[in-house]
Amino acid sequence: MTNQYPHLAFEIHEQSLSNKVILVTGAGDGIGRTAAITFAQAGAEIILLGKTVNKLEKVHDEILEMGCKQPCILPLDLRGATESDYEGMASTITGQFKRLDGVLFNASVLGNLCPFEQIKASEYEEVMQVNVNSQFLIVKALLPLLRQTALASVAFTTSSVGRSGRAFWGAYSVSKFATEGMMQVLADEHKNSTLRFNCINPGATRTNMRAKAFPAEDPKTLKTADDIMPTYVYLMSDISRGITGQSLDCQFK
Repeated sequence: MTNQYPHLAFEIHEQSLSNKVILVTGAGDGIGRTAAITFAQAGAEIILLGKTVNKLEKVHDEILEMGCKQPCILPLDLRGATESDYEGMASTITGQFKRLDGVLFNASVLGNLCPFEQIKASEYEEVMQVNVNSQFLIVKALLPLLRQTALASVAFTTSSVGRSGRAFWGAYSVSKFATEGMMQVLADEHKNSTLRFNCINPGATRTNMRAKAFPAEDPKTLKTADDIMPTYVYLMSDISRGITGQSLDCQFK
């Protein structure tokens, strides 16, 4: 019988992402940090993008200490970056690496969980800026480079509240619906190419964002970021060729 969920059974090894160059946003902490380290251990050369330089430097040093390829640090605050900033980022990546095999969009902000009418316009704008607008501008800037690479993969981070609206999740829920839609548009536009676009739903994972959303929850009952990495490496690897326009769950209860 064919396995309907090959990403859950995928086994990571040191050659899974051999010779690939992968950009990870929000790489300084949480799932982004774990993904960057895991990708590096699987053979990839990592571009670490985030707003806090000292966090990126710690991840950079951890990767080097493991004997992996030296990563590149790209400090960028998605809250205030402009289109020209992203164009400069694309030029830097093109000049240094000449290629880009994958992008993991992990950076995101939660905003306040509250009734819809209590959402402040400034908070809504910040969530949309980080979770949606920055992704639009990054993809737009990087598409020419991604199209030049065989089997390039772009993975967006989604959530169950981006598939079915949930009370009080306001701006975050709206931003994840937009993320799912962006992925689907891009996948459909590139359906006749080898460039693929998908979403990853990490599920209930032991992160600071999860703790903020569910402060009374026992974190020990949750999967760690390491536990869900098979899906992330699967989508970045050539084994997932042909998988596009999908929204994959890392966990099933």
